[in-house]
Amino acid sequence: GGIRNIILNNPKKRNALSLATLKSLRDDILHDADSTDLRVIIISAEGPVFSSGHDLKELSSEQDTKHHAEVFETCAEVMTLLQKLPVPVIAQVNGLATAAGCQLVASCDIAVASEKSRFATPGVNIGLFCSTPAVAVGRSLPRKVALEMLFTGEPISAQEALLHGLLSRVVPEDKLEEETMKIARKICETSRSVVALGKATFYKQMAQDLEAAYRMTSQVMVDNLALKDGQEGIEAFIQKRKPVWSHTTDRAYK
Repeated sequence: GGIRNIILNNPKKRNALSLATLKSLRDDILHDADSTDLRVIIISAEGPVFSSGHDLKELSSEQDTKHHAEVFETCAEVMTLLQKLPVPVIAQVNGLATAAGCQLVASCDIAVASEKSRFATPGVNIGLFCSTPAVAVGRSLPRKVALEMLFTGEPISAQEALLHGLLSRVVPEDKLEEETMKIARKICETSRSVVALGKATFYKQMAQDLEAAYRMTSQVMVDNLALKDGQEGIEAFIQKRKPVWSHTTDRAYK
């Protein structure tokens, strides 16, 4: 139904984001990303840990600097890719998310977590400050909350994460999948082209000052009206009928 599920499935290794896992995640995210059939991606995990972050064995002195650089460059590529995709990405978290695992949650467009979930950037405690996770975490959380996490490595609860903006919502564990799917299905009812335009514009304007953001988004609203689905949505509203989006008609012709 337009929803792709990507599941981190190495619970014995706490779903560590090894280089191989990061590359696999990148491939799964990019697979047919421009297909009109794809509307939403949900990233979840097996086991009690959503993701513990990087595989520390890959960051030991057994590996050279070149390998270390590849790990962090690939990770950064995956995290930025999530926001560049034309479809929304939802993190479905049921458990602990630490370091790059916390970064992954912060990098998704929407994040739904169970009440038992916790979030931390504990790298400082092993002598490796979470500088790359701080990019995503520092853009999701207030500065002083992010820095307390980064300086102490102490975890925050799901409710604290919700309060400070790391999560979209917190639900009971037995309702986690149901609530995540509810959001995904609602997105699937909207126009793919309109959502793609809106998502790209949102992240672009967030990096601009207020006046530049309004100049740019005002033009995007004009561009949105010029889209087939922009006119279809308004006509359907006026005619009090359900809109027929272009991606659904494209699928009918396949």
